[in-house]
Amino acid sequence: MTAIRKAGEHCSTADVRRALSALMPHLTYYWERPLRDYASVAHDVKKFHSESCARRHAMELLCRCVKRAARRSGYDHDEAQSASLQLMASPVLQTGPHCLLLIEPDAFYTHLFSLLGLNANSREWYITYHASTVSFAEKAKKGPGWLWLEGEPLNVFGLPRGQMDSFSICGSNGPYRFAFSNAKGDPAPNDSAAHLLSELPSDEFSSAADAIRAANQTLWRGNLPSPIKLLQLDDFDIADLVADHLDDAGSWMSARFIGGGKVAESILDAMDRLNIGSWQGWVRRTTDLFWRLEKGRIVPLRLQGNTLRARTPSSFAVSFRPDRIAAALRQRAIVPSLYTVFLVLSILPGVRALGGCRQTIYYPLMRYLTAIGLERSGNFDLLSDLRGDDRPGLWGHRVLKPADGYPFQDIGFFGEAPRPLSEYAEMPLVKSSGDLASFTGDPIWANLSEQIANGVITSGSTEWQLSGS
Repeated sequence: MTAIRKAGEHCSTADVRRALSALMPHLTYYWERPLRDYASVAHDVKKFHSESCARRHAMELLCRCVKRAARRSGYDHDEAQSASLQLMASPVLQTGPHCLLLIEPDAFYTHLFSLLGLNANSREWYITYHASTVSFAEKAKKGPGWLWLEGEPLNVFGLPRGQMDSFSICGSNGPYRFAFSNAKGDPAPNDSAAHLLSELPSDEFSSAADAIRAANQTLWRGNLPSPIKLLQLDDFDIADLVADHLDDAGSWMSARFIGGGKVAESILDAMDRLNIGSWQGWVRRTTDLFWRLEKGRIVPLRLQGNTLRARTPSSFAVSFRPDRIAAALRQRAIVPSLYTVFLVLSILPGVRALGGCRQTIYYPLMRYLTAIGLERSGNFDLLSDLRGDDRPGLWGHRVLKPADGYPFQDIGFFGEAPRPLSEYAEMPLVKSSGDLASFTGDPIWANLSEQIANGVITSGSTEWQLSGS
């Protein structure tokens, strides 16, 4: 019997669940189990251990990055050390939501899901990475620059439309400050907006990403009934992490990936091949390993010979050498692409990444691409580690998506009793994940579901062998 699709759907929820279960068989057990069970297993990771020098070094640099970010977020030396030790003891990160205000439903309920898993495993830190190489408006009235309050879309920073559509929130072209203005330009036009505005920092920030990061720390500390500490990593933290790799002449990224052997080129070539086959569209070559950051916008770069060049009208170019790339990263002239982010944040150090509807597929494919590079460079000990990783990427974003969810009410923002987290914990996964609209409304998921149903793509497909599923 064929499921009836709703308006805007490209495939049904049943199609999505079958596809997810086919590629990630462990999910089959959890669909009818309480959400707390899935949250617990998603955050249950073995202590870091590796025989690979390259992986140990990558984890050492990541821990240094975590400590640096913790200090920048206002934590003291001992707290920063504690965060890095937890990452070693339980290497898992939430990487699903983009750089959104904590109170935005798309982010908020993912944070609650993570709290369920962290509480179940007695963790003290919630470490996240949020992508900030995105525009203010990702869809109509949606994205980091928008927040719906009392049924009204509000402009978070009061920006003109041209800036909302074309500027990246990581661009340091401020000042930015919170406004929550309506279509008429009136700031904080309703009670919810006025209350929220009074809670958030009134400072001016050089970038919207910095403003959101500071706001989230304030909201987390003041409104989340949890002793767990929040640590947010952003694209500049990762830029410095990549630069740390490249500053070390003995690291894999410096000596092999960029330094010689055409490893980066082999990965980019494999990316092109991936995009003409069954997995077309999942890992797109929108830029080559890094973005140019220019006047508040991100500009694609292309690797041409030994140089990364921006497209015209930009005249930017940087030599594809470890020292030059590291310098450009530290100067904020470039930022890592999504592939490069996951390479240093998860794939090389062996950290589980929790993500959303597209990440569940593109992340394992990124691991497959990395394996091609490791074979090219002869790093078979690290390649062996990748092959042995246990579920290195899991579905962990929009796993909790209540149809009637209202974050303000859930945390008792206006003084009412907060909604007990246990209510969500008891929901079976099949119910907590709601209508799966991010899957069913995505044509690429409809195509994947069809290819799985027809046996073209299976859990045994070559490109899926590094998924650890």
